[in-house]
Amino acid sequence: MNYALKTTLKGDFADICEKTRAALADQGFGVLTEIDFQGTIKKKLDQSIHPYVILGACHPASAFESYQAEANIGLFLPCNVTVRVLDNGDVEVAAIDPNAMMAPLDNPGL
Repeated sequence: MNYALKTTLKGDFADICEKTRAALADQGFGVLTEIDFQGTIKKKLDQSIHPYVILGACHPASAFESYQAEANIGLFLPCNVTVRVLDNGDVEVAAIDPNAMMAPLDNPGL
């Protein structure tokens, strides 16, 4: 099952992270959490990986509508968006496909 919506870009990682935050805001999403996955892996496991950030994004109106259809929807929120450097130096921006995320709930209201 394909569960991600993604694109690959060329450019500076920090710049693409900022543009991703701005694009989310333009669509009504707020970034509630930000995890420096690269830094966490280094700190906790002393392992090195390419730059990698996880943005916990939320669209309040959609979240509320989902809550009305499924009270436990909070288990699926916020929606994660990842920005990471690939082995070839390109930067991938990916988000969970909402249809794939909601499929296991088998709730037509979602």
